[in-house]
Amino acid sequence: MKQPGSPEPLLIISSSPHLHCGSTVSAAMRDVLLALAPTLAAAVYYFGTDALNVIAASCAAAVLAEALCQKAMRRPVTITDGSALLTGLLLAFCLPPQLAPGLAAFGAACAIIIGKQVFGGLGANIFNPAHIGRAILLASFPAQMTTWSLPLTADASAAVTAATTSATTSATPAAADAVTTATPLALLRQAEHLWQAGTMPPDGLLPDLTALFMGNTAGSLGETCVPALVLGGFYLIWRQVIDWRIPLFYIATTGLICALYGLFNNYSPAFALYHICSGGLIIGAFFMATDWVTSPVTQKGRIIFAVGLGLITDLIRLRGGYIEGVCYSILIMNMLTPLIDRYIVNTPFGGGKRHA
Repeated sequence: MKQPGSPEPLLIISSSPHLHCGSTVSAAMRDVLLALAPTLAAAVYYFGTDALNVIAASCAAAVLAEALCQKAMRRPVTITDGSALLTGLLLAFCLPPQLAPGLAAFGAACAIIIGKQVFGGLGANIFNPAHIGRAILLASFPAQMTTWSLPLTADASAAVTAATTSATTSATPAAADAVTTATPLALLRQAEHLWQAGTMPPDGLLPDLTALFMGNTAGSLGETCVPALVLGGFYLIWRQVIDWRIPLFYIATTGLICALYGLFNNYSPAFALYHICSGGLIIGAFFMATDWVTSPVTQKGRIIFAVGLGLITDLIRLRGGYIEGVCYSILIMNMLTPLIDRYIVNTPFGGGKRHA
């Protein structure tokens, strides 16, 4: 708008956004990759070269799949922004250490093609791509995706009893030279059956809480070491890359329900701690559920989103036939994110009624 006689316009009218915070997609991806560095180091420390093979295959396949998809769809190739690399790394952290690298690559390709590019690329996907890849792998290769090996630092002889009592501990050819065992969540399910029968679990069935917290136990590559995940999560909160509300309310909801459930059923007082430190809860809370694209945009919406994640996770873990619920809880709540954004809206600047 230009005032008569004035050489310069007094007001320039343009479409939003009017302010730029200085953050870019590439910068945010670099922050997340940096936050995952401690988890990467822990995965290599506990699982050795097997971890490197799975991570390398997943990351390379994700970047390659994104480049090929974008070329085939005649879109600009954006692999330098780091989003495909991050998807491959997050998927690798959700996979067993002994998984064949070819399967990891297949899952990464599915994560990029089906979970991301089919919807239009970064910013248009409605599901977390890494969990789409994991869900496809679990449905396609259930035996390989539920065969777990002990960390290199674990005492193999101490876990033989626990391993032989689990129905999910049969060794596959790819893991024939490793000691296979059950994850803490699977062992916790066995302990529940014993508690319900009025007997105490045998010594050594459940892992030591300190070992569980530090990551010296069976599980996916990036889900076992709680300190590494929390350190990275706090870094992202400090950098304002993620909203603290989602991990806080997700973990708190999951822990509270597990504590009440354990108290009602006279389980061990540490029942809730086992659920918090086991499985993909911590990595899911800090690195998966906080995805900008697939989580609500408002603060209240994110709280509702996080509480829903906790409810679904506990429903699957405590009452379902499958022992882990983080992946599916995030995918289910991703579907509900547009509905949350529709009905949970901020008050317009200056007051007035909220408009859906």
